[in-house]
Amino acid sequence: MTRCPPGDCQLPFACLLMFDQPIHRRGLLQIGSAGAVGLSLPALLAARDGQKSRPLPKAKSCLLFFLEGGPAHQDLWDMKPDAPSEFGHGFKPITSTLDGVPVCDQLPMLARQMHHLAMVRSVHHSVNDHNAGAYYMLTGRSPVQSGSLIVRDQPENLPPYGAVMAMKNPHGRVPEFVHLPDVMSNMGYDIPGQRAGFLGAAHDPLVAGDPSDKRYRIPGLNFPQGSSRARLNARRSLLETLDQNQDQTAAAYAQLGTHYDKAFTLLASNETRNAFDLSQEPDSLRERYGLPDREDRSVEARKFGGLPHLGQCMLTARRLIESGVRLVTVCTGRRIDQTWDTHREHYPLLKKSILPYVDRAFSALLEDMSDRGLLDETLVIAMGEFGRTPKLGQVTSGAGATPVGRDHWPYCYTVMMGGAGIKAGALYGKSDRYAAYPAEKPCTPEDIAATIYHALGMDPESRIYDPLNRPHSLALGNPILDILT
Repeated sequence: MTRCPPGDCQLPFACLLMFDQPIHRRGLLQIGSAGAVGLSLPALLAARDGQKSRPLPKAKSCLLFFLEGGPAHQDLWDMKPDAPSEFGHGFKPITSTLDGVPVCDQLPMLARQMHHLAMVRSVHHSVNDHNAGAYYMLTGRSPVQSGSLIVRDQPENLPPYGAVMAMKNPHGRVPEFVHLPDVMSNMGYDIPGQRAGFLGAAHDPLVAGDPSDKRYRIPGLNFPQGSSRARLNARRSLLETLDQNQDQTAAAYAQLGTHYDKAFTLLASNETRNAFDLSQEPDSLRERYGLPDREDRSVEARKFGGLPHLGQCMLTARRLIESGVRLVTVCTGRRIDQTWDTHREHYPLLKKSILPYVDRAFSALLEDMSDRGLLDETLVIAMGEFGRTPKLGQVTSGAGATPVGRDHWPYCYTVMMGGAGIKAGALYGKSDRYAAYPAEKPCTPEDIAATIYHALGMDPESRIYDPLNRPHSLALGNPILDILT
């Protein structure tokens, strides 16, 4: 049976009932009065063949823990102890509170908090590049443009989740989108997908720096030396007077005005400043998240410098979520760490430089947010851009791998989600016996994006518009309904 051409159908209700298709605005305008065929709109929606009702989202905010560099799921939370020895068995599995899912013995604290999470164990794509892979995961959109990979920030890039939330849900009391600690960089470029792309600089994140540093000052949120709140207000009044005598039709000037407004609001907001003040937390809780064990931050994690910033970044993220920030991204490492990129000395790096910090900080976050009821309204995500090779020493990129390292592997990896809108303990998909490829229910970064937007109360099919007024759907995949409440 062929569907009538758009605009020519005499019985649009009948056509809609015959096909499992979403009803868009144009179709509703065509339909007009439901009485024409004796059906009400609710009856029509209920009768659509094959239509599966979607659960109502709950999340008001989101905390995204980005595991940049690509964690090896087979060594962490998708262990394969029965795989042949060449696939690597540096760690032993231990029981976790997520039924049927052991984790490695280097994550004892996280093992006790795993019941808060759902796991998607069959995510896959074919992009083997860190920068492009990160863009794919942070935006949910293909990193291929005109036949080339997107490997750096460009004005025409699609926006990340935080920028979309900042645009869709502004409130002005605190920053809508915050990034901790630094903008990630690799191969001489800032990794794309961190800034707002075509939504413009007004929706870029506040890059908040490292709150574990004793010299820490909130970037852009401190009054200049010799200034006061009264002086700030006087300057704003002067600026507003000048504005009344300026031609504000230029787009650049309008955007500059947006930045001024945002800066004044944040500088004058005690709420914002208090959210970054870790001294308000008890010492015992700061220790639970992990205090820095070294002052020298010049040595990166992949050179055994550890992750001394991570615990206090996680605690700051919780405080920001509590204060009303829409989305906080916490990167595992600092600017150039690419923490999980363990081409060499894979197991020693995980054991000594990475997992002790991740175990303490991420488990503390889940426990603390649960105790405070924040998981009832906050979506928590942990994901990287891809995984690591099934075999030790297997070479898949120009960076290669030593016999005791793991190279890039985008063909199967795990994304974890928990909190609002997510079924705690749900498992979706499965990797094969070598952790190499999906064995059940494969899904893509587009599906992860649709799931995130759905859990955040945004229809994945809704549109945003670029500067040329071209529409773009928020996501092109399908929400993973099996893990949504």
